[in-house]
Amino acid sequence: MSSSLALTNATPISTDIRTYGMLERADHPDFDIRLKGVRSALVQPHRHEYFQIQVSLDGQSNQAIGGAVRPFGPRFLSFVLPYRIHMVPHPVGSNYCIINFQQSFLWPALDVDPLDLDDTPMSRCPDLAPFLFQEYIDFEFTENDFSRIRSWIDEMQILNQDRSFGALTAIRGILQQIIGLACVRKQTELVHCSMQHNGKTSQRDALQRVVRYVKENLAKDISLTEAAAAAFLSPNYLAHLLKKDTGRTFTDLVTERRMERAKELLSMSQVRVREVAYQCGFSDEAYFNRRFRQQFNKTPKQFRDEMVAMVKI
Repeated sequence: MSSSLALTNATPISTDIRTYGMLERADHPDFDIRLKGVRSALVQPHRHEYFQIQVSLDGQSNQAIGGAVRPFGPRFLSFVLPYRIHMVPHPVGSNYCIINFQQSFLWPALDVDPLDLDDTPMSRCPDLAPFLFQEYIDFEFTENDFSRIRSWIDEMQILNQDRSFGALTAIRGILQQIIGLACVRKQTELVHCSMQHNGKTSQRDALQRVVRYVKENLAKDISLTEAAAAAFLSPNYLAHLLKKDTGRTFTDLVTERRMERAKELLSMSQVRVREVAYQCGFSDEAYFNRRFRQQFNKTPKQFRDEMVAMVKI
């Protein structure tokens, strides 16, 4: 597997994840379609503010999207939600098509912030289903179906170059047909994902990755950017997600986990308070004592003495 898929490993990925705007990777602000070679391929994990459909015309590869790795061979489509970290390495000799479009282009009435799309029930906007569940489903098509998709791609290219009256309306219709075909062919899997995950599994999995990363790195300086990279999120989205789902900030989360760990060490070991502070990410014992007292209305030593007394009863 290509090293470009390193974001799927258990270790954190690079924190320098680029977010692209539409006009950085397209010729138009609303919709664009291009074949291989029109722009240089992106070879690092990245995200963008818009929707994307990648179409594999030829060549065998794997795609990394969110926290999953899925095959991406001939006759495969990849449906990428805004702000979802992803990477599709295209080997030498491969051929592909990339379709980019804004949310307002296809769903002008969908009044949902792109950062909140994971919360959108499939019943409200069925067209979103392939994008919501790309991490769990492989969108591979038969020769006959893919022949239709190829003809639709050719038609969209012509319409996009022309952009005369009615061209964008026709493009919207074709886009709907492509997404609709994916929904029809993968109906069972999509409905199962919707029922099982309720549209929030990606967020729940991401938060679990954040908590796991924090727990495993309590003794270190932990930044929002590093934790977001470990969970395959943008820092802004992680902060948004934590506030929305827990009502807490990232600093609150880290402090809470450090205090929980401190209580465990104080209760279950004879490690000196200074060492407890270091193991929980505090370089200054006095500051650790102050924060512990603010949290529990007692010093670490008082807490340990109480635990020892309770054990002796």
